[in-house]
Amino acid sequence: MSEIINIAIDGPAGAGKSTVSRRAAAHFGFIYVDTGALYRAVGLNALRLGLDTSDPIAVGGTLGSVKVSLRFIDGEQRIFLFDEDVSEAIRTPEASMAASNVSAIPSVREFLFDLQRDIAAENNCVMDGRDIGTVVLPNAKVKLFLTASPEKRAERRCAELTAKGIGEKYENVLADIIQRDYNDSHREIAPLKQADDAVLIDTTEMTLEQSVEAVISAIKERI
Repeated sequence: MSEIINIAIDGPAGAGKSTVSRRAAAHFGFIYVDTGALYRAVGLNALRLGLDTSDPIAVGGTLGSVKVSLRFIDGEQRIFLFDEDVSEAIRTPEASMAASNVSAIPSVREFLFDLQRDIAAENNCVMDGRDIGTVVLPNAKVKLFLTASPEKRAERRCAELTAKGIGEKYENVLADIIQRDYNDSHREIAPLKQADDAVLIDTTEMTLEQSVEAVISAIKERI
């Protein structure tokens, strides 16, 4: 049996990890695993139940009944909450902040940890998130840390939301990103940080195509 290759791509909110990771996975013929989508789904479920998404007892109480899954349809990852495809619903600003909140809850991380590792154990994959190279897949063949300035990330996120028909002020998006950066890097459990052996790629001055090429090149050098 040939070696299973896992590629871990970490970085802050809005750094373009999902788009770049999806493109890189397609280039190498690997599956793409967006772990942030899993946290967004748990957060969306809590929002729909009217819960405080930062309350560990309230959110933890939903884990016994919630069903979150990744399905690959025509080669594309889709995220399901129970039997509903919520791939678009989890991309709102409210779902983003809910994801940041629930990801700081130890029981939620434990709940999703096995699912992430099981996928990686069985598939060549590009997996992105906040703690993939440091916690989920510490032995990944390749580790990258993708980042950009908060201002550039807010600009990109605004363009993305506008394209989806979601109007949001730049100032609000920037404030959300700065808050998420603080939350993600200061949480006690698996905080956002660059793994010691990860390659740093700053995409602030890069176009999307340049970012994709930089990531693919870095992966090629290591596999």
